[in-house]
Amino acid sequence: MTSTDVHKDVEDSGPSGYAAARLRLLQEGARSGPPRRSALSDLTDDWLSGLFTAGAEALRGVSLIAVGGYGRGELSPRSDLDLVLLHDGSDSGAVAALADRIWYPVWDLGLALDHSVRTPAEARKTAAEDLKVQLGLLDARHIAGDLGLTAGLRTAVLADWRNQAPKRLPELQELCAERAERQGELQYLLEPDLKEARGGLRDATALRAVAASWLADAPREGLDDARRRLLDVRDALHLTTGRATDRLALQEQDQVAAELGLLDADTLLRQVYEAARVISYASDVTWREVGRVLRSRAVRPRLRAMLGGGKPVAERSPLAEGVVEQDGEVVLARAARPDRDPVLPLRAAAAAAQAGLPLSLHAVRRMAAGVRPLPTPWPAEAREQLVTLLGSGQPTIDVWEALEAEGLITQMLPDWERVRCRPQRNAVHIWTVDRHLIETAVRASEFTRRVHRPDLLLVAALLHDIGKGWPGDHSVAGEIIAKDVAARIGFDRDDVAVLATLVRHHLLLVDTATRRDLEDPATVRSVAEAVGSQGTLELLHALTEADALATGPAAWSSWRGSLVADLVKRVAAVLAGDDLDEPEAAAPTAEQERLAIEAVATGSPVLSLRAQTEPPALTEGQPAGDPEPLGVELLIAVPDQPGVLPAVAGVLAVHRLTVRTAELRALDLPDGVEGSVLLLNWRVAAQYGSLPQAARLRADLVRALDGSLDVAGRLAERDAAYPRRRGVVAPAARVTVASAASRHATVIEVRAQDAPGLLFRIGRALEDAGVRMRSAHVSTLGANAVDAFYVTDGKGAPLGAGEAASVARKLEETLRG
Repeated sequence: MTSTDVHKDVEDSGPSGYAAARLRLLQEGARSGPPRRSALSDLTDDWLSGLFTAGAEALRGVSLIAVGGYGRGELSPRSDLDLVLLHDGSDSGAVAALADRIWYPVWDLGLALDHSVRTPAEARKTAAEDLKVQLGLLDARHIAGDLGLTAGLRTAVLADWRNQAPKRLPELQELCAERAERQGELQYLLEPDLKEARGGLRDATALRAVAASWLADAPREGLDDARRRLLDVRDALHLTTGRATDRLALQEQDQVAAELGLLDADTLLRQVYEAARVISYASDVTWREVGRVLRSRAVRPRLRAMLGGGKPVAERSPLAEGVVEQDGEVVLARAARPDRDPVLPLRAAAAAAQAGLPLSLHAVRRMAAGVRPLPTPWPAEAREQLVTLLGSGQPTIDVWEALEAEGLITQMLPDWERVRCRPQRNAVHIWTVDRHLIETAVRASEFTRRVHRPDLLLVAALLHDIGKGWPGDHSVAGEIIAKDVAARIGFDRDDVAVLATLVRHHLLLVDTATRRDLEDPATVRSVAEAVGSQGTLELLHALTEADALATGPAAWSSWRGSLVADLVKRVAAVLAGDDLDEPEAAAPTAEQERLAIEAVATGSPVLSLRAQTEPPALTEGQPAGDPEPLGVELLIAVPDQPGVLPAVAGVLAVHRLTVRTAELRALDLPDGVEGSVLLLNWRVAAQYGSLPQAARLRADLVRALDGSLDVAGRLAERDAAYPRRRGVVAPAARVTVASAASRHATVIEVRAQDAPGLLFRIGRALEDAGVRMRSAHVSTLGANAVDAFYVTDGKGAPLGAGEAASVARKLEETLRG
């Protein structure tokens, strides 16, 4: 039956004709989605128009208006009819009679009706008092009667909305936030409300209202399609249940999927989640832009008064190479070249997460459109930036979602596509697989002070459930995928093996602790054999807790935690016995000996800077390029004297050089050369900009050692010159004494958030404690510093237990202060 035939039935048969035509339309298999919603709206328009015409007769100054979803021409099978009978107030009695002649036939058919009778002035007044009424009127559409009356109201309502936008939009944002708190996030719920949950149809309507204000606009790409998909699912839900419901209950998901021609309920949920994610991300970006515009409007008059007119220039503060902060967002520097800098997306993301700032939509889209793919394996900087991003705590989530919204995550990690938006039909899990992995990394970032290799912990957290995108046991599949991903990211063979073990056995500790007899030595030995080493056990313990906490409140408890801790203690005892003595120093190179002899001869520090590179990895179809920079190797030889570590570290911090690795040790000089020399072999990188000249570094180092350069003062001045950002709330620094780690010295271990001047503060605190430093072994893993200092007393002997504990306690207080 054609659309014309359907409409003719309405004209011929009145309400019963409309009901029959409506039923036939909804049963048509060939028409669904937007065409069916539009046809149903047209059909309803014709019927209501007929009712209006028959009842209005000679009445003038009256019109019938559709608002809300019906006003947008988007009637789902069981949608309410939202109607306003608008009149000029000249004949209220006749208008009331007309209303009855329209409303009662609608009720007689069992259709839900939301109705009102108002003059234009009353409609505007109600809209000013009730935001929901205002939103409905923004979609007002004429059905019948006085077209001029309808047009006048539409024009007035839009003008009111735009004039009042600075006041009404914050109110609308608060309404959306309250609803999200109440209903949850559509993209993660197993039984979501398609309309009310965050990322649902209500939010899509709110974005239309923001756009109508002319104050800001949502990212348009994919938004209309996401909204259409949610409406299609709601249509199918109405048809399969026969009810006006927006909640996609578990028992109805298979039927809804079949109605839409989808494979199964999981496929349905994944489509719903993908649509919700688009709307949620668009909402985040839009409300951020609304806030920026409203702030600029509030500040601009004051700035103009202070500056004497003219448009103020937005301040841009550098965050990393090619990345700056502007107006509360992270944007690309003017000189940034995504097409020549494949690490830029990760560097920008890490900088944003560390600063606790959002990534600009424009920046993300620019990188997505033009960035060159990362080589395989990744360069060292890319791996470090990924670890920094994963270790940034709660801000990681929003930054990760910004990258994912533009396809950058799957571009860098293709295996991510299989877990993206994948539902978990398990009452314990509260997240989709991909969000659970990020949540686990966030939880793991709280435990980075508990492990020697926080980088491996964070990457294992990201990958531990990656096998859920494949058939079979996800731990077995995940082990294979983790090996491939870890090698691609650029970890060495030993680290790849550890990551594979962590993924393969990420459920081992909790399963064993809660289901096996821990008093049985065979149980403990089997875990020890699977884990293999103390370091891996330490990582697995932290991963187990992070995974459980990120699963949901039912997955972890103090009881489970105590059982796992008991098991770990027993396994550690089996694995104990390794000699963790001070690492044996490699024989000095010819260059190191040359620098040492020159330092003795001159009585002053000598240094050299040399770029470290690794050969570029080739991808198929990609031409060979220049070697990838690993950083700069800084070799310094200094006559043995107090204060070397804080002096060198302070000078590097003043010159904005980040220390990636550092070794300090006393060097044995060749026979015939008298004196004692400290050798520092460090890898450094510029935070942004170019490296300083070696001569300038040496001059400042000489001044730092003789006390004429106030390093602490210079660092304090620089910190004061930049506004304090909220940034990441990192776990507190942890300082411990590694008992029995060395026979020749006391080992002080420091685990802290990397920051400019950190090594300077550590070195100065150790100097103030009056200890001598035999050697230092410093590494920066993402944003985490993991350092070991081998110290002795003034006679060269290890510190007593009490003195060592006191030094560690004072150092920890210094770093936490």
